[in-house]
Amino acid sequence: MALINDTTLRDGEQAPYVAFNTKEKLSIAQGLAACGADELEIGIAAMGVKEQEDIKELLGLGLNARMMTWNRAKMSDLEASLKCGVKAVDLSIPISDILIDIKFAGNKSKMLRELEATILLAKKEGLYVCIGGEDSSRGSIEFIKEVMTMAKELGADRFRYCDTVGIMTPTHIYNNVKALTSLDILPIEMHTHNDFGLANANALSGLDAGAVSINTTVIGLGERAGNASFEQISMALKHLYGQKRHVDPLQMRQLALGVAGAAGISLSPHAPIVGEHIFSHESGIHADGMMKNSSSYEPFDALEVGGCRNFPIGKHSGTGTILYHLKQLGISAEKHTLQHLLPRIREIVTSRKRVLNDVELVTLYRENLCLYGFGKK
Repeated sequence: MALINDTTLRDGEQAPYVAFNTKEKLSIAQGLAACGADELEIGIAAMGVKEQEDIKELLGLGLNARMMTWNRAKMSDLEASLKCGVKAVDLSIPISDILIDIKFAGNKSKMLRELEATILLAKKEGLYVCIGGEDSSRGSIEFIKEVMTMAKELGADRFRYCDTVGIMTPTHIYNNVKALTSLDILPIEMHTHNDFGLANANALSGLDAGAVSINTTVIGLGERAGNASFEQISMALKHLYGQKRHVDPLQMRQLALGVAGAAGISLSPHAPIVGEHIFSHESGIHADGMMKNSSSYEPFDALEVGGCRNFPIGKHSGTGTILYHLKQLGISAEKHTLQHLLPRIREIVTSRKRVLNDVELVTLYRENLCLYGFGKK
């Protein structure tokens, strides 16, 4: 079964204009664990004393999820993490020439020596070690192979393939990751960004190619366009990949709303999995189908993620929706008597850009009775 390593508390918080306080971090971590996250990346100890204090509090929660910190492959970063008492770390190095030039003036040998030193210390301290291959998608497979081989010989446990600037397509990801997993050197973790809206697809394509772990963030929060989405990947693994993942319906919705609130952003009502409107059916054909069979136009039940199914009275509603609402209000009507209502409803909704509420529907229905003299209360 694939692992979800969620990095909301690290990469998610690196989104511009976002900063979580300690209380928010603790709540997010607890929500993630309740919703089935296998691992949490909980911060960057090298940021300083306050970040280290937060990391210690997060570790103190005793959650049933492995917790790791993110580090540059530098001794100072690793030593800061060790002071916090973590048992797992990500040690990050650039893979592409463009970032090696920027960060190490093109000196790969120096970079690899630093990586070697940090891996040796981390393994000496008994840590689980993931090697973060920053900008892997713009690096060469041959260089990744070199890094992975060295890392495995030193005792590293996993390699993180990062599409840092979100430039890959699912086909390219599949081919690259398949080439790496075929080498059978280290297990591969996917870290994908959403610059072209492909983070989820690329992460799952990596899984198809043999990767064993996926990085996510709640609501896809992260740098630029964000990362693969925790709630979307979780439900995809459960429903599309048939994995037995635990998803707490109330916690999932609370988690998404909590992260959005802590980040100071609004959650789209049409956001997959957790959007307020995604279980609302206005189209007459769809609403009629849902009233007859709840699986006709939904891939999973709304209750599974704490959602609520609705049949709004709007421009595209049919007589079946009108009958449904009238019945809920204790009013019995014949379907053929409601045809005159539909044009009026469409006119009102189109004019004011808002669906009808029950009081307005009853008012229109009574007007319909007076005008046409049929139907019954």
